[in-house]
Amino acid sequence: MIDLHLIGIGTGNPDHLTAQAVAAMNRADLILLPRKGQAKSDLIDLRREICAQVLTGPTRIVEFDLPVRGNGATYLDDVNAWHDAIADAWRVQIAEHLPGGGKLALLVWGDPSLYDSTLRIADRLRSAGVEIAVRVVPGITSIQALTAAHAMPLNPLAGPVTITTGRLLRAHGWPAGADTIVVMLDSGCAFEGLQPQGITIWWGAYLGMAHEALEQGPLAQAGPRIALRRAELRARHGWIMDVYLMRRELADGT
Repeated sequence: MIDLHLIGIGTGNPDHLTAQAVAAMNRADLILLPRKGQAKSDLIDLRREICAQVLTGPTRIVEFDLPVRGNGATYLDDVNAWHDAIADAWRVQIAEHLPGGGKLALLVWGDPSLYDSTLRIADRLRSAGVEIAVRVVPGITSIQALTAAHAMPLNPLAGPVTITTGRLLRAHGWPAGADTIVVMLDSGCAFEGLQPQGITIWWGAYLGMAHEALEQGPLAQAGPRIALRRAELRARHGWIMDVYLMRRELADGT
């Protein structure tokens, strides 16, 4: 039996770890750290730093190469094939390093519940016959880090929030009936396809890290600044992880 702990680690700042996360890491027999290639070496460096800061016992750390997602014609097919490959990689590491079972921990960026597929990949292990019990340790999400960085509330007074992706915003435009939206997993600047009048944007990249970047303002003025800064940061670091919130002015002017 594998006791699998999926531990939310926030957005890159070791201070984002909860006491529950630190305890779960120290109870683990093994922590698996994924390598995502040289361009994203910052990500595994941060995970290594977190482990170095909080581990006090004999927990083993093993690094492995994360499979690369394909770029075919069908996005969902590519993602499903990628998840199958990741599940296979986990299974190989478990067979090699925990052949008799034990406590395995995976450090999940943000929180396992929000636009992360670690739980879905764990289900693939079950389907393949691996005996696992999954436990989730929640973490600070990029949305929480964004609103904290801008010192702002997530929702308007008594109002809803729609969370979507850059892909959907680009394909379908502003979600119907929404006044406040959060956009995640935007590989470009999907907001450029919107009519900017009456929209304010709050944007953040590398939230919680030493090179955190923030911009905010009316979309007509802030949007071009964000696009330029995003391109510069991506060129400098080789990767970028960002999120943004947009709010439409309501009919009553709020």
